[in-house]
Amino acid sequence: MRFYVKALWDDEAEVFYSESDIVGLHIEAATIDEFVSTMEELAPQMVVENHVTKQDFAKKSPLEMVSSIIFQRPSHGSAAA
Repeated sequence: MRFYVKALWDDEAEVFYSESDIVGLHIEAATIDEFVSTMEELAPQMVVENHVTKQDFAKKSPLEMVSSIIFQRPSHGSAAA
């Protein structure tokens, strides 16, 4: 399984927010470091809770269950540096 999380900057709200294909993952943070910390904590949990079934646990090996989460930092934004 492969998922992505992208940090985007909202000029009006002055926060980083997430764009992701992980169901249930919604992040807003004032700094990119806060964003990354929250993502590292919540993304794996949301993958297990919303993308892995009981049948997956029964039929797949642990290695097959390891997901890749690709993170893309913002290319610009006032706090992107």
